[in-house]
Amino acid sequence: MSEVRIAAEPRTEFGKGAARRTRRAGKVPAVLYGHGTDPVHIALPGHELMLALKTANVLLSIEVDGKGAELALPKDVQRDPIKGSIEHVDLLAVKRGEKVTVEIPVNVVGDVVAGGVVAQETVQLSVEAEATHIPTAVDVAIDGLEVGTQVHASSVKLPAGVILVTDAEALILQINDASASAGDTEGEAAAAETEVPTEAEAAEAAAE
Repeated sequence: MSEVRIAAEPRTEFGKGAARRTRRAGKVPAVLYGHGTDPVHIALPGHELMLALKTANVLLSIEVDGKGAELALPKDVQRDPIKGSIEHVDLLAVKRGEKVTVEIPVNVVGDVVAGGVVAQETVQLSVEAEATHIPTAVDVAIDGLEVGTQVHASSVKLPAGVILVTDAEALILQINDASASAGDTEGEAAAAETEVPTEAEAAEAAAE
């Protein structure tokens, strides 16, 4: 995985008012912690950070006020619930060669067999990997899988050096019978149409 270099400024003011002023200036309040050291409060350029975080588990090379770069992983990203803008970021300091546990996306690739439909149960896997070699995602190929096939976490091929942390028996996906799935959906719709009215609904109908 590539590193994204990003310059940071130290923060000396704290609280909601200070955070709002930081964001108005186009920056994002952040805290860098890890390795038993005191947390470092910094501000990061908002646009650069937004672009960097489009990559899952991006490795950031944080340069704080010209004091040298510190490698870090985003651990908690708080966003505005309406605008979606980044409000605050917690960063975990890491070192080259250090093992970290992260969540990586599971991508389903390939074409499902005729008459089948994919039911994906797990969208992320927890893995242990070297901090500078975290895979962006893992692919699960479904080409040739017959209806009724189940794929568990233990069957997912991981890159060299990456260790599975998720339960090996966790169900990733299964190939269901498309016609049976359609029948279930129709049955649910029919049941919804023939639901027994509540006492209040029955009383209201009787009054009419």
